[in-house]
Amino acid sequence: MIFRQLFEPLSSTYTYLLGCEETGQAVLIDPVIASMDRDLTELQRLGLTLAYSVDTHVHADHITAALELKKKVGSQIAAPAAEQVPCADFNLEEGKPFQVGTIVLHPLHTPGHTSGHFAYSFNDRVFTGDALLIEGCGRTDFQQGDADALYRSVREKLFALPDDTLVYPAHDYKDRYVSTIAQEKKRNPRLGQEKTLEEFREIMANLNLPYPKFIDYAVPGNKQCGVCPCDLPENLEKYCQQMTESPQG
Repeated sequence: MIFRQLFEPLSSTYTYLLGCEETGQAVLIDPVIASMDRDLTELQRLGLTLAYSVDTHVHADHITAALELKKKVGSQIAAPAAEQVPCADFNLEEGKPFQVGTIVLHPLHTPGHTSGHFAYSFNDRVFTGDALLIEGCGRTDFQQGDADALYRSVREKLFALPDDTLVYPAHDYKDRYVSTIAQEKKRNPRLGQEKTLEEFREIMANLNLPYPKFIDYAVPGNKQCGVCPCDLPENLEKYCQQMTESPQG
């Protein structure tokens, strides 16, 4: 299996490239429109053909590259069934493995950050999206977020994976790349150790985070698999620069 972890600095998003050496097919997890050319160049360098883009959820901080990748290279769009994205070619469901060549992802419905959020388990690693970050977790105050649901998702599903499972999140803001389930059980200040549901509720209720500056454009755009509005303010145009410059867009 070919594996690459790629970073988009504007939204601090990790995109994951998984390639099947036998078939030459590849999957991109959480691709970002601003980094589409980089991802396509890496696929070409590795001699891979993109079969699917896969998102963990409807993102609020960037535009997915799913639709533009489909236009450019013919890749299919896979999305969590629970997010009810009408433009998806394939709806992912918990309990139904998703296979591309020798790559087999096991979808896990992990609501809380969003109601339809999914993580994807694959061999010795899990791609946790925003449900579980390195020593943190995604916020729960928009997109049908629910602190109780997130607590159960992490403690009952993700923490139930083997301790040596590698944790690859959708974001990190401190130059960290990977964790493990054991490390998060021990060191995650919000969900680790013996944190109770009541303690987690209080932590999440008192984060006092600012309103996401791109959410009002990203969420409707990502419900269409990656469309930027025509009226995007000038100070936010960098989020869709790749799309506005693309002859396909």
